[in-house]
Amino acid sequence: MTNAQQNSGAAEKADVAIIGGGLAGLTLALQLRQRRDDLHVVVLERRREAPPQSIHTVGESTVEIGAHYLGGVLGQAEHLREKHLSKFGLRLFFGASDGDLANADEVGASFPLETPTYQVDRGTLEAHLADEARRLGVEIRNGVRIGDVCLNGTRHRVGWRDGNEERALEPRWLIDTASRASPLKRHLNLAADNDHDGSAVWFRVAEKIRVDEWSSDADWLARTGNHKRWLSTNHLMGPGYWVWLIPLSTGATSVGIVADPALHAPAELRSYDHVLRWLDKHQPRLAGELRNCDLLDFHQLGRYSHGCKQVFSDDRWALSGESGVFLDPYYSPGTDFIAFSNSMLTDLVARERDGADMRLHSRLYQQMYFSFYRDTLQLYQGQYPGFGDSHLMALKTVWDFAYYWGILACLFFNGAMTDLDAMADVRNDVLLTQKNNRNLQRLFRERAAKRLTLPESGRFIDLAAMPLMVRLNAQLCTPVEGAELGTRIRENVAVLDDLARVVESLLVGNSTDAAVPSEAAMVADLRQRLA
Repeated sequence: MTNAQQNSGAAEKADVAIIGGGLAGLTLALQLRQRRDDLHVVVLERRREAPPQSIHTVGESTVEIGAHYLGGVLGQAEHLREKHLSKFGLRLFFGASDGDLANADEVGASFPLETPTYQVDRGTLEAHLADEARRLGVEIRNGVRIGDVCLNGTRHRVGWRDGNEERALEPRWLIDTASRASPLKRHLNLAADNDHDGSAVWFRVAEKIRVDEWSSDADWLARTGNHKRWLSTNHLMGPGYWVWLIPLSTGATSVGIVADPALHAPAELRSYDHVLRWLDKHQPRLAGELRNCDLLDFHQLGRYSHGCKQVFSDDRWALSGESGVFLDPYYSPGTDFIAFSNSMLTDLVARERDGADMRLHSRLYQQMYFSFYRDTLQLYQGQYPGFGDSHLMALKTVWDFAYYWGILACLFFNGAMTDLDAMADVRNDVLLTQKNNRNLQRLFRERAAKRLTLPESGRFIDLAAMPLMVRLNAQLCTPVEGAELGTRIRENVAVLDDLARVVESLLVGNSTDAAVPSEAAMVADLRQRLA
Protein backbone atom coordinates (compact mmCIF):
# COMPACT_ATOMS: atom_id res chain seq x y z
CA MET A 1 0.00 0.00 0.00
CA THR A 2 1.36 3.44 -0.93
CA ASN A 3 1.52 6.39 1.49
CA ALA A 4 -1.10 8.16 -0.60
CA GLN A 5 -3.45 5.21 -0.23
CA GLN A 6 -2.87 5.04 3.52
CA ASN A 7 -3.49 8.74 4.02
CA SER A 8 -6.56 8.86 1.79
CA GLY A 9 -8.16 5.78 3.33
CA ALA A 10 -8.17 3.96 -0.03
CA ALA A 11 -8.36 0.20 0.37
CA GLU A 12 -5.65 -2.15 -0.80
CA LYS A 13 -6.72 -5.04 -3.03
CA ALA A 14 -5.83 -8.70 -2.51
CA ASP A 15 -6.88 -12.05 -3.90
CA VAL A 16 -7.17 -13.67 -0.47
CA ALA A 17 -7.22 -12.12 3.00
CA ILE A 18 -6.76 -14.51 5.91
CA ILE A 19 -7.76 -13.27 9.36
CA GLY A 20 -5.49 -15.00 11.86
CA GLY A 21 -1.85 -16.02 11.58
CA GLY A 22 -1.86 -19.16 13.71
CA LEU A 23 -1.58 -22.75 12.52
CA ALA A 24 -4.73 -22.74 10.36
CA GLY A 25 -4.03 -19.39 8.72
CA LEU A 26 -0.34 -19.97 8.03
CA THR A 27 -0.84 -23.44 6.58
CA LEU A 28 -3.66 -22.15 4.37
CA ALA A 29 -1.53 -19.26 3.10
CA LEU A 30 1.33 -21.65 2.37
CA GLN A 31 -0.94 -24.15 0.62
CA LEU A 32 -2.55 -21.45 -1.53
CA ARG A 33 0.78 -20.11 -2.73
CA GLN A 34 2.08 -23.60 -3.39
CA ARG A 35 -0.99 -24.27 -5.55
CA ARG A 36 -1.03 -20.87 -7.32
CA ASP A 37 2.01 -18.64 -7.03
CA ASP A 38 0.16 -15.75 -8.72
CA LEU A 39 -2.23 -15.32 -5.79
CA HIS A 40 -1.82 -12.20 -3.66
CA VAL A 41 -2.35 -13.56 -0.16
CA VAL A 42 -2.40 -11.31 2.92
CA VAL A 43 -2.48 -12.64 6.50
CA LEU A 44 -3.80 -10.29 9.19
CA GLU A 45 -2.46 -11.36 12.58
CA ARG A 46 -3.19 -9.83 15.98
CA ARG A 47 0.23 -10.66 17.45
CA ARG A 48 2.60 -7.76 16.98
CA GLU A 49 5.60 -10.01 16.40
CA ALA A 50 6.20 -13.41 14.84
CA PRO A 51 5.33 -16.42 17.01
CA PRO A 52 7.89 -16.99 19.78
CA GLN A 53 9.90 -20.19 19.74
CA SER A 54 7.72 -21.64 22.47
CA ILE A 55 4.01 -20.98 22.93
CA HIS A 56 1.43 -23.10 24.64
CA THR A 57 -1.73 -23.95 22.79
CA VAL A 58 -3.86 -27.05 22.34
CA GLY A 59 -2.73 -28.98 19.29
CA GLU A 60 0.78 -30.15 20.18
CA SER A 61 0.14 -33.78 19.29
CA THR A 62 -0.47 -34.67 15.65
CA VAL A 63 -2.04 -37.85 14.36
CA GLU A 64 -1.68 -39.38 10.92
CA ILE A 65 -3.78 -36.98 8.81
CA GLY A 66 -2.44 -33.82 10.41
CA ALA A 67 1.14 -35.09 10.25
CA HIS A 68 0.75 -35.98 6.58
CA TYR A 69 -0.78 -32.59 5.83
CA LEU A 70 2.15 -30.77 7.43
CA GLY A 71 4.86 -33.11 6.22
CA GLY A 72 3.58 -34.45 2.90
CA VAL A 73 1.10 -31.94 1.49
CA LEU A 74 2.94 -28.82 2.66
CA GLY A 75 6.42 -30.32 2.30
CA GLN A 76 7.58 -29.70 5.87
CA ALA A 77 8.65 -33.26 6.74
CA GLU A 78 12.30 -32.31 7.22
CA HIS A 79 11.37 -29.56 9.67
CA LEU A 80 9.15 -31.96 11.63
CA ARG A 81 11.88 -34.59 11.84
CA GLU A 82 14.63 -32.15 12.82
CA LYS A 83 12.87 -29.70 15.14
CA HIS A 84 10.15 -31.79 16.79
CA LEU A 85 9.74 -35.21 18.38
CA SER A 86 8.66 -38.39 16.63
CA LYS A 87 5.60 -39.61 18.48
CA PHE A 88 5.28 -43.17 19.81
CA GLY A 89 1.53 -43.31 19.24
CA LEU A 90 -1.30 -42.90 21.72
CA ARG A 91 -1.03 -44.74 25.06
CA LEU A 92 -3.70 -45.17 27.72
CA PHE A 93 -3.16 -46.15 31.36
CA PHE A 94 -5.91 -47.28 33.72
CA GLY A 95 -5.38 -47.66 37.44
CA ALA A 96 -1.97 -47.98 39.09
CA SER A 97 -3.35 -46.51 42.30
CA ASP A 98 -0.03 -47.44 43.95
CA GLY A 99 1.90 -45.33 41.41
CA ASP A 100 3.55 -48.30 39.69
CA LEU A 101 2.51 -48.37 36.01
CA ALA A 102 3.38 -52.05 35.74
CA ASN A 103 0.19 -52.67 37.71
CA ALA A 104 -1.95 -50.50 35.41
CA ASP A 105 -3.85 -51.75 32.40
CA GLU A 106 -2.21 -50.31 29.30
CA VAL A 107 -3.48 -49.77 25.75
CA GLY A 108 -0.86 -48.87 23.15
CA ALA A 109 1.71 -50.34 20.79
CA SER A 110 4.86 -52.27 21.63
CA PHE A 111 6.69 -50.59 18.74
CA PRO A 112 6.00 -47.54 16.56
CA LEU A 113 3.67 -48.17 13.63
CA GLU A 114 4.79 -47.22 10.13
CA THR A 115 3.02 -43.93 9.42
CA PRO A 116 4.87 -41.08 11.18
CA THR A 117 3.26 -38.72 13.68
CA TYR A 118 4.85 -35.97 15.79
CA GLN A 119 4.78 -34.08 19.05
CA VAL A 120 5.15 -30.47 17.93
CA ASP A 121 6.11 -27.30 19.73
CA ARG A 122 3.56 -24.91 18.26
CA GLY A 123 5.76 -21.83 18.63
CA THR A 124 8.62 -23.42 16.71
CA LEU A 125 6.25 -24.77 14.06
CA GLU A 126 4.30 -21.53 13.54
CA ALA A 127 7.48 -19.43 13.37
CA HIS A 128 8.81 -21.79 10.69
CA LEU A 129 5.53 -21.73 8.74
CA ALA A 130 5.52 -17.92 8.83
CA ASP A 131 9.05 -17.87 7.38
CA GLU A 132 8.07 -20.37 4.69
CA ALA A 133 4.95 -18.39 3.79
CA ARG A 134 6.93 -15.15 3.48
CA ARG A 135 9.51 -16.94 1.34
CA LEU A 136 6.72 -17.86 -1.07
CA GLY A 137 5.45 -14.30 -1.22
CA VAL A 138 2.71 -14.23 1.42
CA GLU A 139 2.31 -10.86 3.14
CA ILE A 140 1.93 -11.20 6.90
CA ARG A 141 0.75 -8.08 8.71
CA ASN A 142 1.38 -8.28 12.46
CA GLY A 143 -0.17 -6.13 15.19
CA VAL A 144 -3.50 -5.93 13.38
CA ARG A 145 -6.81 -5.27 15.12
CA ILE A 146 -9.77 -6.21 12.93
CA GLY A 147 -12.58 -3.66 12.72
CA ASP A 148 -15.63 -3.66 10.46
CA VAL A 149 -16.21 -6.53 8.03
CA CYS A 150 -18.37 -6.03 4.94
CA LEU A 151 -19.21 -8.88 2.57
CA ASN A 152 -20.35 -8.10 -0.97
CA GLY A 153 -20.55 -9.74 -4.37
CA THR A 154 -17.43 -8.36 -6.04
CA ARG A 155 -14.95 -7.65 -3.27
CA HIS A 156 -15.24 -7.89 0.48
CA ARG A 157 -13.90 -5.19 2.75
CA VAL A 158 -12.03 -5.59 6.05
CA GLY A 159 -11.27 -2.60 8.20
CA TRP A 160 -8.25 -2.91 10.47
CA ARG A 161 -6.11 -0.83 12.74
CA ASP A 162 -2.34 -0.86 12.82
CA GLY A 163 -1.36 1.21 15.84
CA ASN A 164 -3.25 4.48 15.46
CA GLU A 165 -3.81 4.13 11.71
CA GLU A 166 -7.12 3.00 10.26
CA ARG A 167 -6.67 0.88 7.16
CA ALA A 168 -8.78 -1.26 4.87
CA LEU A 169 -8.29 -4.28 2.67
CA GLU A 170 -10.57 -5.40 -0.14
CA PRO A 171 -9.97 -9.09 -0.89
CA ARG A 172 -11.80 -11.23 -3.40
CA TRP A 173 -11.77 -14.07 -0.83
CA LEU A 174 -12.06 -13.52 2.92
CA ILE A 175 -11.17 -16.47 5.14
CA ASP A 176 -11.37 -16.38 8.93
CA THR A 177 -8.89 -18.60 10.82
CA ALA A 178 -8.81 -16.45 13.98
CA SER A 179 -9.75 -19.35 16.26
CA ARG A 180 -12.43 -18.67 18.89
CA ALA A 181 -12.16 -14.90 18.40
CA SER A 182 -13.57 -15.39 14.86
CA PRO A 183 -14.86 -11.95 13.80
CA LEU A 184 -16.53 -13.37 10.71
CA LYS A 185 -18.39 -15.99 12.73
CA ARG A 186 -19.71 -13.27 15.03
CA HIS A 187 -20.54 -10.98 12.11
CA LEU A 188 -22.65 -13.67 10.43
CA ASN A 189 -24.07 -15.20 13.63
CA LEU A 190 -22.79 -18.66 12.70
CA ALA A 191 -22.12 -20.06 16.18
CA ALA A 192 -23.85 -23.37 16.90
CA ASP A 193 -24.03 -25.70 19.89
CA ASN A 194 -23.04 -29.31 19.25
CA ASP A 195 -24.34 -31.17 22.32
CA HIS A 196 -20.89 -31.97 23.67
CA ASP A 197 -19.86 -30.26 26.88
CA GLY A 198 -16.32 -30.44 28.21
CA SER A 199 -13.82 -28.32 30.09
CA ALA A 200 -10.05 -28.33 30.09
CA VAL A 201 -7.03 -26.95 31.88
CA TRP A 202 -3.54 -27.20 30.45
CA PHE A 203 -0.10 -26.07 31.42
CA ARG A 204 3.55 -26.66 30.76
CA VAL A 205 6.29 -27.57 33.19
CA ALA A 206 9.96 -27.01 32.39
CA GLU A 207 11.00 -30.61 33.06
CA LYS A 208 10.55 -33.85 31.12
CA ILE A 209 8.09 -36.22 32.73
CA ARG A 210 9.21 -39.72 31.79
CA VAL A 211 6.55 -42.32 32.49
CA ASP A 212 9.14 -45.02 31.74
CA GLU A 213 10.52 -44.25 35.20
CA TRP A 214 7.18 -44.94 36.89
CA SER A 215 8.03 -48.62 37.27
CA SER A 216 11.16 -50.71 37.69
CA ASP A 217 9.42 -53.95 36.69
CA ALA A 218 11.64 -55.68 34.12
CA ASP A 219 8.78 -57.29 32.18
CA TRP A 220 6.90 -54.00 31.94
CA LEU A 221 10.00 -52.18 30.72
CA ALA A 222 10.67 -54.91 28.14
CA ARG A 223 7.19 -54.62 26.58
CA THR A 224 8.28 -51.77 24.34
CA GLY A 225 11.92 -52.77 23.86
CA ASN A 226 14.12 -49.74 23.29
CA HIS A 227 11.15 -47.52 22.46
CA LYS A 228 10.41 -44.98 25.18
CA ARG A 229 6.86 -44.60 26.39
CA TRP A 230 7.43 -40.95 27.31
CA LEU A 231 7.45 -40.13 23.57
CA SER A 232 3.84 -41.29 23.33
CA THR A 233 0.88 -39.05 23.94
CA ASN A 234 0.29 -40.63 27.34
CA HIS A 235 -3.22 -40.53 28.73
CA LEU A 236 -4.00 -41.25 32.38
CA MET A 237 -7.62 -42.35 32.30
CA GLY A 238 -10.44 -42.17 34.83
CA PRO A 239 -14.25 -41.94 34.96
CA GLY A 240 -15.23 -38.66 33.33
CA TYR A 241 -11.70 -37.42 32.62
CA TRP A 242 -8.31 -37.98 31.04
CA VAL A 243 -4.94 -36.36 31.66
CA TRP A 244 -2.49 -35.86 28.82
CA LEU A 245 1.30 -35.87 29.02
CA ILE A 246 2.97 -34.58 25.85
CA PRO A 247 6.76 -34.10 25.57
CA LEU A 248 8.08 -31.08 23.67
CA SER A 249 11.35 -30.67 21.82
CA THR A 250 12.28 -27.78 24.14
CA GLY A 251 12.52 -30.26 27.03
CA ALA A 252 9.27 -29.08 28.59
CA THR A 253 6.18 -31.23 29.10
CA SER A 254 2.63 -30.22 28.25
CA VAL A 255 0.05 -31.45 30.76
CA GLY A 256 -3.69 -31.18 30.35
CA ILE A 257 -6.78 -32.33 32.21
CA VAL A 258 -9.95 -32.69 30.15
CA ALA A 259 -13.16 -33.54 31.97
CA ASP A 260 -16.90 -33.89 31.75
CA PRO A 261 -18.11 -30.97 33.90
CA ALA A 262 -21.07 -33.04 35.06
CA LEU A 263 -18.62 -35.38 36.81
CA HIS A 264 -15.73 -33.04 37.63
CA ALA A 265 -16.72 -29.45 38.35
CA PRO A 266 -14.49 -26.89 36.57
CA ALA A 267 -14.17 -25.02 39.88
CA GLU A 268 -12.11 -27.96 41.18
CA LEU A 269 -9.46 -27.12 38.57
CA ARG A 270 -9.59 -23.33 38.56
CA SER A 271 -5.97 -22.80 39.62
CA TYR A 272 -2.72 -24.74 39.64
CA ASP A 273 -3.03 -25.34 43.39
CA HIS A 274 -6.52 -26.73 42.82
CA VAL A 275 -5.15 -28.95 40.03
CA LEU A 276 -2.51 -30.43 42.33
CA ARG A 277 -5.12 -31.19 44.98
CA TRP A 278 -7.38 -32.78 42.36
CA LEU A 279 -4.48 -34.89 41.08
CA ASP A 280 -3.67 -35.94 44.67
CA LYS A 281 -7.04 -37.64 44.62
CA HIS A 282 -7.19 -38.98 41.06
CA GLN A 283 -3.57 -39.34 39.83
CA PRO A 284 -1.29 -39.09 42.88
CA ARG A 285 1.88 -40.24 41.08
CA LEU A 286 1.60 -37.35 38.65
CA ALA A 287 0.81 -34.90 41.46
CA GLY A 288 4.06 -35.91 43.16
CA GLU A 289 6.04 -35.46 39.94
CA LEU A 290 4.59 -32.01 39.31
CA ARG A 291 5.50 -30.74 42.76
CA ASN A 292 9.13 -31.16 41.72
CA CYS A 293 8.65 -29.20 38.48
CA ASP A 294 8.72 -25.52 37.54
CA LEU A 295 5.39 -24.25 36.18
CA LEU A 296 5.69 -22.23 32.94
CA ASP A 297 2.06 -21.25 32.28
CA PHE A 298 -1.52 -22.21 33.05
CA HIS A 299 -4.76 -22.01 31.01
CA GLN A 300 -8.38 -22.99 31.54
CA LEU A 301 -11.23 -23.23 29.04
CA GLY A 302 -14.83 -24.30 29.57
CA ARG A 303 -17.16 -25.50 26.83
CA TYR A 304 -14.31 -25.94 24.39
CA SER A 305 -16.34 -27.90 21.84
CA HIS A 306 -18.45 -25.94 19.37
CA GLY A 307 -20.10 -26.19 15.98
CA CYS A 308 -20.86 -23.79 13.15
CA LYS A 309 -23.83 -23.25 10.84
CA GLN A 310 -21.72 -22.75 7.71
CA VAL A 311 -18.03 -22.82 6.86
CA PHE A 312 -17.86 -22.37 3.05
CA SER A 313 -19.81 -19.90 0.92
CA ASP A 314 -20.39 -19.48 -2.80
CA ASP A 315 -19.79 -15.78 -2.11
CA ARG A 316 -16.09 -16.43 -1.46
CA TRP A 317 -15.88 -16.35 2.30
CA ALA A 318 -15.05 -19.20 4.63
CA LEU A 319 -13.94 -20.27 8.09
CA SER A 320 -11.17 -22.76 8.85
CA GLY A 321 -9.69 -24.25 12.00
CA GLU A 322 -11.29 -23.43 15.34
CA SER A 323 -13.05 -20.44 13.81
CA GLY A 324 -15.45 -22.98 12.39
CA VAL A 325 -15.72 -26.14 14.50
CA PHE A 326 -13.77 -27.79 17.29
CA LEU A 327 -14.52 -31.32 18.45
CA ASP A 328 -12.38 -32.39 21.39
CA PRO A 329 -8.66 -32.68 22.17
CA TYR A 330 -8.97 -36.45 22.67
CA TYR A 331 -7.44 -38.20 19.60
CA SER A 332 -5.95 -34.80 18.58
CA PRO A 333 -8.27 -34.12 15.60
CA GLY A 334 -7.67 -30.35 15.39
CA THR A 335 -4.91 -30.38 12.76
CA ASP A 336 -6.83 -33.05 10.82
CA PHE A 337 -9.81 -30.77 10.40
CA ILE A 338 -7.52 -27.88 9.44
CA ALA A 339 -6.15 -30.20 6.75
CA PHE A 340 -9.66 -30.96 5.47
CA SER A 341 -10.94 -27.40 5.34
CA ASN A 342 -7.71 -25.85 4.04
CA SER A 343 -7.40 -28.42 1.25
CA MET A 344 -10.99 -27.85 0.19
CA LEU A 345 -10.57 -24.06 0.36
CA THR A 346 -7.36 -24.16 -1.66
CA ASP A 347 -9.18 -26.09 -4.36
CA LEU A 348 -12.10 -23.64 -4.34
CA VAL A 349 -9.85 -20.58 -4.60
CA ALA A 350 -7.80 -22.14 -7.40
CA ARG A 351 -10.92 -23.14 -9.34
CA GLU A 352 -12.39 -19.69 -9.06
CA ARG A 353 -9.06 -18.13 -10.10
CA ASP A 354 -9.08 -20.32 -13.21
CA GLY A 355 -12.50 -18.95 -14.13
CA ALA A 356 -14.40 -22.12 -13.26
CA ASP A 357 -17.77 -22.17 -11.52
CA MET A 358 -16.92 -23.43 -8.05
CA ARG A 359 -20.44 -23.25 -6.56
CA LEU A 360 -21.14 -26.99 -6.84
CA HIS A 361 -17.78 -27.84 -5.29
CA SER A 362 -18.36 -25.33 -2.49
CA ARG A 363 -21.66 -26.91 -1.52
CA LEU A 364 -20.44 -30.49 -1.82
CA TYR A 365 -17.28 -29.76 0.14
CA GLN A 366 -19.35 -28.28 2.94
CA GLN A 367 -21.60 -31.36 2.98
CA MET A 368 -18.54 -33.61 3.16
CA TYR A 369 -16.86 -31.52 5.84
CA PHE A 370 -19.91 -31.49 8.07
CA SER A 371 -20.45 -35.22 7.45
CA PHE A 372 -16.91 -35.95 8.72
CA TYR A 373 -17.46 -33.53 11.61
CA ARG A 374 -20.76 -35.09 12.73
CA ASP A 375 -19.40 -38.61 12.37
CA THR A 376 -16.28 -37.80 14.39
CA LEU A 377 -18.29 -35.94 17.04
CA GLN A 378 -19.95 -39.23 17.99
CA LEU A 379 -16.59 -40.50 19.22
CA TYR A 380 -16.92 -38.00 22.10
CA GLN A 381 -20.58 -37.37 22.83
CA GLY A 382 -21.58 -39.17 26.04
CA GLN A 383 -18.33 -41.17 26.12
CA TYR A 384 -16.45 -39.50 28.99
CA PRO A 385 -18.20 -41.40 31.82
CA GLY A 386 -16.63 -44.59 30.42
CA PHE A 387 -13.05 -43.33 30.28
CA GLY A 388 -12.12 -45.29 33.41
CA ASP A 389 -13.42 -48.58 31.96
CA SER A 390 -10.37 -50.33 30.49
CA HIS A 391 -12.43 -53.05 28.76
CA LEU A 392 -14.64 -50.50 27.03
CA MET A 393 -11.77 -48.20 26.10
CA ALA A 394 -9.63 -51.00 24.67
CA LEU A 395 -12.47 -51.97 22.33
CA LYS A 396 -13.26 -48.36 21.54
CA THR A 397 -9.61 -47.58 20.76
CA VAL A 398 -9.31 -50.54 18.41
CA TRP A 399 -12.47 -49.57 16.53
CA ASP A 400 -11.83 -45.83 16.47
CA PHE A 401 -8.27 -46.27 15.16
CA ALA A 402 -9.23 -48.88 12.57
CA TYR A 403 -12.11 -46.72 11.34
CA TYR A 404 -9.89 -43.62 11.20
CA TRP A 405 -7.03 -45.31 9.34
CA GLY A 406 -9.20 -47.44 7.07
CA ILE A 407 -11.58 -44.71 5.87
CA LEU A 408 -10.89 -41.08 6.76
CA ALA A 409 -7.08 -41.22 6.60
CA CYS A 410 -7.18 -43.45 3.53
CA LEU A 411 -9.30 -40.86 1.69
CA PHE A 412 -7.09 -37.93 2.68
CA PHE A 413 -3.73 -39.61 2.05
CA ASN A 414 -4.88 -40.51 -1.46
CA GLY A 415 -6.19 -37.05 -2.38
CA ALA A 416 -9.83 -38.09 -2.57
CA MET A 417 -11.24 -35.24 -0.49
CA THR A 418 -10.92 -32.82 -3.39
CA ASP A 419 -11.75 -35.42 -6.06
CA LEU A 420 -15.53 -35.50 -6.36
CA ASP A 421 -15.46 -38.43 -8.80
CA ALA A 422 -13.44 -40.53 -6.35
CA MET A 423 -15.75 -39.56 -3.47
CA ALA A 424 -18.83 -40.42 -5.52
CA ASP A 425 -17.32 -43.83 -6.31
CA VAL A 426 -16.88 -44.76 -2.63
CA ARG A 427 -19.87 -42.88 -1.20
CA ASN A 428 -22.08 -45.92 -0.52
CA ASP A 429 -19.18 -47.85 0.99
CA VAL A 430 -18.32 -44.99 3.31
CA LEU A 431 -21.97 -44.66 4.33
CA LEU A 432 -22.01 -48.35 5.34
CA THR A 433 -19.01 -47.85 7.63
CA GLN A 434 -20.52 -44.67 9.05
CA LYS A 435 -23.60 -46.71 9.92
CA ASN A 436 -21.42 -49.25 11.75
CA ASN A 437 -19.68 -46.40 13.55
CA ARG A 438 -22.97 -44.87 14.71
CA ASN A 439 -24.12 -48.22 16.05
CA LEU A 440 -20.89 -48.93 17.92
CA GLN A 441 -20.65 -45.42 19.37
CA ARG A 442 -24.23 -45.88 20.66
CA LEU A 443 -23.18 -49.13 22.35
CA PHE A 444 -20.06 -47.45 23.74
CA ARG A 445 -22.23 -44.67 25.20
CA GLU A 446 -24.56 -47.20 26.81
CA ARG A 447 -21.61 -48.96 28.43
CA ALA A 448 -20.02 -45.61 29.39
CA ALA A 449 -23.17 -44.56 31.23
CA LYS A 450 -22.43 -47.32 33.77
CA ARG A 451 -19.25 -45.45 34.84
CA LEU A 452 -17.36 -48.69 35.45
CA THR A 453 -13.85 -48.75 36.84
CA LEU A 454 -12.37 -52.22 36.52
CA PRO A 455 -9.65 -53.46 38.90
CA GLU A 456 -6.28 -53.01 37.25
CA SER A 457 -4.36 -56.19 36.54
CA GLY A 458 -1.35 -55.08 34.50
CA ARG A 459 -2.89 -56.17 31.17
CA PHE A 460 -1.32 -54.88 27.96
CA ILE A 461 -3.55 -54.39 24.94
CA ASP A 462 -0.86 -54.28 22.26
CA LEU A 463 -2.14 -52.66 19.08
CA ALA A 464 1.07 -53.64 17.28
CA ALA A 465 0.25 -57.32 17.91
CA MET A 466 -2.97 -57.04 15.88
CA PRO A 467 -2.28 -57.62 12.16
CA LEU A 468 -5.30 -55.62 11.06
CA MET A 469 -4.17 -52.51 12.96
CA VAL A 470 -0.62 -52.75 11.63
CA ARG A 471 -1.86 -53.24 8.06
CA LEU A 472 -4.38 -50.38 8.08
CA ASN A 473 -1.74 -48.02 9.42
CA ALA A 474 0.99 -49.17 7.04
CA GLN A 475 -1.16 -48.93 3.92
CA LEU A 476 -1.29 -45.15 4.38
CA CYS A 477 2.36 -45.09 3.31
CA THR A 478 1.49 -46.74 -0.04
CA PRO A 479 -0.71 -44.37 -2.07
CA VAL A 480 -3.05 -45.62 -4.77
CA GLU A 481 -4.71 -43.89 -7.71
CA GLY A 482 -7.88 -44.07 -9.74
CA ALA A 483 -9.91 -47.27 -9.44
CA GLU A 484 -7.36 -48.72 -7.00
CA LEU A 485 -8.59 -46.31 -4.32
CA GLY A 486 -12.13 -47.61 -4.66
CA THR A 487 -10.82 -51.16 -4.37
CA ARG A 488 -8.83 -50.31 -1.24
CA ILE A 489 -11.76 -48.54 0.41
CA ARG A 490 -14.09 -51.44 -0.32
CA GLU A 491 -11.58 -53.92 1.11
CA ASN A 492 -11.27 -51.79 4.23
CA VAL A 493 -15.04 -51.44 4.52
CA ALA A 494 -15.41 -55.23 4.41
CA VAL A 495 -12.87 -55.88 7.15
CA LEU A 496 -14.30 -53.03 9.26
CA ASP A 497 -17.72 -54.61 8.89
CA ASP A 498 -16.27 -57.83 10.32
CA LEU A 499 -14.48 -55.92 13.07
CA ALA A 500 -17.66 -54.07 14.04
CA ARG A 501 -19.42 -57.38 14.68
CA VAL A 502 -16.51 -58.69 16.77
CA VAL A 503 -16.28 -55.51 18.84
CA GLU A 504 -20.04 -55.56 19.43
CA SER A 505 -19.95 -59.20 20.51
CA LEU A 506 -17.07 -58.59 22.90
CA LEU A 507 -18.76 -55.50 24.29
CA VAL A 508 -22.16 -57.02 24.98
CA GLY A 509 -20.76 -60.38 26.04
CA ASN A 510 -22.43 -62.70 23.52
CA SER A 511 -19.37 -63.64 21.48
CA THR A 512 -19.55 -66.91 19.56
CA ASP A 513 -17.14 -68.72 17.30
CA ALA A 514 -19.51 -68.05 14.42
CA ALA A 515 -18.80 -64.34 14.80
CA VAL A 516 -15.08 -64.74 14.11
CA PRO A 517 -14.21 -63.00 10.81
CA SER A 518 -11.36 -63.69 8.43
CA GLU A 519 -8.98 -61.50 10.45
CA ALA A 520 -8.54 -64.47 12.78
CA ALA A 521 -5.16 -63.55 14.22
CA MET A 522 -6.35 -60.08 15.21
CA VAL A 523 -9.55 -61.40 16.74
CA ALA A 524 -7.76 -64.13 18.69
CA ASP A 525 -5.32 -61.57 20.05
CA LEU A 526 -8.12 -59.21 20.99
CA ARG A 527 -10.17 -61.96 22.64
CA GLN A 528 -7.21 -63.21 24.66
CA ARG A 529 -6.31 -59.78 25.97
CA LEU A 530 -9.87 -58.85 26.82
CA ALA A 531 -10.81 -62.18 28.43
